[in-house]
Amino acid sequence: MGEQSVGLQNEPVDVSEEFGRQENHFFAAAKAESFDPASASGELLWRSFALKQRVSYHQLTLQLEGYKVWEDAPPGEYEDEPAFPFALSFYGPRTVRLRVAARPQTIRERPSLMVPRPPQEDASPWELVDGGCCTEYRGPAGTVAVSRSPWRLEFRDASGRLLTRSWHVSDKPGVVSGRPTPFSFVRDAANLRRHLAASFSLSPGERLFGGGESFTALNKRGQKLVLWTRDAYGTQSQEMYKPVPFFLSSRGYGMFAHTSHPLTLDLGSSYDGAAVLYLDDDFLDLFFFLGSPKEVLSEYTALTGRAPTPPLWSFGLWMGRESYSSEQEVREVGRKLREERIPSDVIHLDVGWTEVPHRNDFRFSPSRFPNPQKMLSALREEGFRVSLWQLPYFNPKNELHAEAIEKGFVILSANGEPPVDDAVIDLSNPEAVRWYQEKLANLLKMGVGVFTADFGEAAPLSGIYSGNRSGFEEHNLYPLRYNRAVAEITKEATGESVIYARSAWAGSQRYPLHWGGDAEVTDGAMAATLRGGLSLGLCGFSFWSHFIGGFSRPTPPDLYLRWLAFGVFCSHARCHGAPPTEPWEYGEEFTQSFRRIVEMRYRLMPYVYAQARECSERGFPMVRPLFFEYPEDRSCWTVEDEYLFGEDLLVAPLVESGPEREVYLPPGRWFGYPDGQIYEGSGWLELRAREIPIVVLVREGAVVPHAELARHTGEIRWDRIELKVFGDGEASGLFCRPQEDVHPHRLRLGRGDVSPEEDPSGGEVRWSVTRV
Repeated sequence: MGEQSVGLQNEPVDVSEEFGRQENHFFAAAKAESFDPASASGELLWRSFALKQRVSYHQLTLQLEGYKVWEDAPPGEYEDEPAFPFALSFYGPRTVRLRVAARPQTIRERPSLMVPRPPQEDASPWELVDGGCCTEYRGPAGTVAVSRSPWRLEFRDASGRLLTRSWHVSDKPGVVSGRPTPFSFVRDAANLRRHLAASFSLSPGERLFGGGESFTALNKRGQKLVLWTRDAYGTQSQEMYKPVPFFLSSRGYGMFAHTSHPLTLDLGSSYDGAAVLYLDDDFLDLFFFLGSPKEVLSEYTALTGRAPTPPLWSFGLWMGRESYSSEQEVREVGRKLREERIPSDVIHLDVGWTEVPHRNDFRFSPSRFPNPQKMLSALREEGFRVSLWQLPYFNPKNELHAEAIEKGFVILSANGEPPVDDAVIDLSNPEAVRWYQEKLANLLKMGVGVFTADFGEAAPLSGIYSGNRSGFEEHNLYPLRYNRAVAEITKEATGESVIYARSAWAGSQRYPLHWGGDAEVTDGAMAATLRGGLSLGLCGFSFWSHFIGGFSRPTPPDLYLRWLAFGVFCSHARCHGAPPTEPWEYGEEFTQSFRRIVEMRYRLMPYVYAQARECSERGFPMVRPLFFEYPEDRSCWTVEDEYLFGEDLLVAPLVESGPEREVYLPPGRWFGYPDGQIYEGSGWLELRAREIPIVVLVREGAVVPHAELARHTGEIRWDRIELKVFGDGEASGLFCRPQEDVHPHRLRLGRGDVSPEEDPSGGEVRWSVTRV
């Protein structure tokens, strides 16, 4: 952080470290110097502190004590207790915004890639009650109170229960303690930059979730998340490809730090009773959302955007490896998929499609792909789209390295000179974006269906960006710019909103879809991948995938089939990694098992697609933790190795070898899928997987639409749909045909009915109903 610290390239920036340096100057939020209840704005007085040493009982500790730094300065030239503006804003009944400055500036709306449309203030649901020393804003979902001296914010739910409150410096819990960091900012002694800390209380038993695609334990209480985009080289560390500055609480609220600057979330790690958001910026823009997990996520995605539904074909099986390297090889894979009767829609070409593998010049190798357009056309006739790997970096031997530098389209080094090593396209430069998109467009016009947007995590912190933007602002923002650039040109060229991206930041969910990185080939990595997907889904990412089987080395058959079964019950399913990945390479028995698993996915495609449409509309994840649907069941908040796939299917992957595992069932009656065996919730049961190496259950009262088996999604008969009804009473479900530009229709069946009460197809679908 400071100019004197030296780290490795793209090493995560932990802002909390600045609040432990004795040489820095601290300012704690003290009182509201002024406050206008009508506008919910005023000035916040900051009191000067320093970290002082205290020795007691042969132990040295650091704690904040009052301090004046300007004793030798002319009187009045510098302020030890400055006053800077702060403001609250209201956006309907559930969303409150807090903006706090640590320097003289105006509280105003700023353009933001993370928030595509400026939010519209609406304080009409809130009643103002001013008590002089404390002002309350009472809404249907809760109350926000502003105390003037000491300055403090309190958030309560509609029943009056305390959700959280800000930490004032006087709230010091112990006699000798520097924790938790109070609501404060620090002036960095190395460069006089300012960093803010927003501190809020945590309640006993409170659980916290989110922060992006975090692979650590799903409940983030007790963890410290450094939100810094990073090539994690796996899924079993604290580093993240997709950090997101958002989390939600089991207490009934969520927070979104509207920033792209380095951010550290200390969620009860340093001090169990406090969540501290450490921000590498002198302006805090923090949104609070009140409500259940569904209500909170709906508010957050209404602000930052929701994912459009990707095209139907993207929900089919993707087959790839690292890497197919010739037209002959690609055509042979397509032929074998059809010959082996394995439904599939996408073939992926990884790093080997260019003349020099890994050297991305946006041109098919002329020696190994002599007629790529003809190949793409022939594959399309067989029902295959082609995915191409690419990245926004150019190594020095790539001829585009020099071209991009000459045109001024790369991020400059800290000394203002062009890079000598990898050149990273400066996607904050609109001209560079257009140049990059033209190269992608040529391939899309040739017939390429989708791009894998690999990398994007390594925009240099010390780099100089277009318009003299700083790496402190641009590093985490780079994945969002990258996702947008690839998605927009794909939509322009093909009419379809789809990419396959590894890196992300807040707002990237608007450009689906994303995958979980380069997982290790282990049971632990499979379990961690699931945790990452659940965590990312709770940050508004409806569509998420992963490399089935892991990435780094060949996958053992048992692990591959268990991972495949997990993969087909996610929004998107892609086989990829070190060869072999093709089932016939494992033998006939394996191929038969592989085929059965994928066939289940294709028969369920009407369910998958209808749930996808619903998730797009509401901003919900297709892969969601149990508590998302059952927040009143306390046990659901503790489960991290099973999930709900859409509203109706409960999925428990076999994360270890063997056909049995413990499964927690939420309240209600559950039916085994597809055998229909009945189980009663709530509680834990030891369940056994049958033909498919995974445990899948269906909630009672669900109507799950099925299609006839097809070779690819383009051959699915949407005019012949089987409705499997689980239970004897009334039932409901979703159905939506791909060609319909309307919201999904809900099916309702009464007791004994053999057809939908309301036909959502207008008579164009031949329904068959099976009660399970």
